[in-house]
Amino acid sequence: MSGEQVAKELYTLAHQHVGRENTLYRIFYYDCYPFKKKMHHPITNRAIDFTQTPEYNFRTSLFEALKQKRKVALRLGELKDNKTWNIHPHKVKELLKKTISVDDLKENDVFIELRQKGIDMKIGVDIASMALKKFVDRIVLIAGDSDFVPAAKLARREGIDFILDPMGANIDPTLFEHIDGLEDSSHAQKISHHTFKRKKEENKETTK
Repeated sequence: MSGEQVAKELYTLAHQHVGRENTLYRIFYYDCYPFKKKMHHPITNRAIDFTQTPEYNFRTSLFEALKQKRKVALRLGELKDNKTWNIHPHKVKELLKKTISVDDLKENDVFIELRQKGIDMKIGVDIASMALKKFVDRIVLIAGDSDFVPAAKLARREGIDFILDPMGANIDPTLFEHIDGLEDSSHAQKISHHTFKRKKEENKETTK
């Protein structure tokens, strides 16, 4: 799927969670800027410009498409690398068992380890702001990991109905004590994003 198609699917999924009986406050999408560096591959010694990769093109087109959607807030962190290449774990096992040697490693057997920076903080700040300012009374978080627990605790203490959509991912049973419900939309494409719902106004007026 193209970035534009994924943005459309994301937008549709968010509105499916809202339903006709609620009013959407805003859709928050959390991600990182794509990797931009130029490096040499350790096996082939080939120069790689990561701004010319399919992943880079996909991410940039996705972000541009999301920026044009109504009520979408793009929250972007950074990708940090340690400037070293790692060998995939299954190849490390083969090396340790001596079933292969270093000379047998292929181009796709190594990778750059990248770490997201700033995403968890942005999620926490946004949830805290909406909960404390009473902008919403229900939050739907679409995520496949447990990094949301501190933010979920704060939201629930403020009376927010906190719903998790893991999109088909297996979640630890202990996480259920930190959410108010589960709405699994596993039929949709697995994209890490977070959707927030605006509380329904009694007079049915939409405000920001």
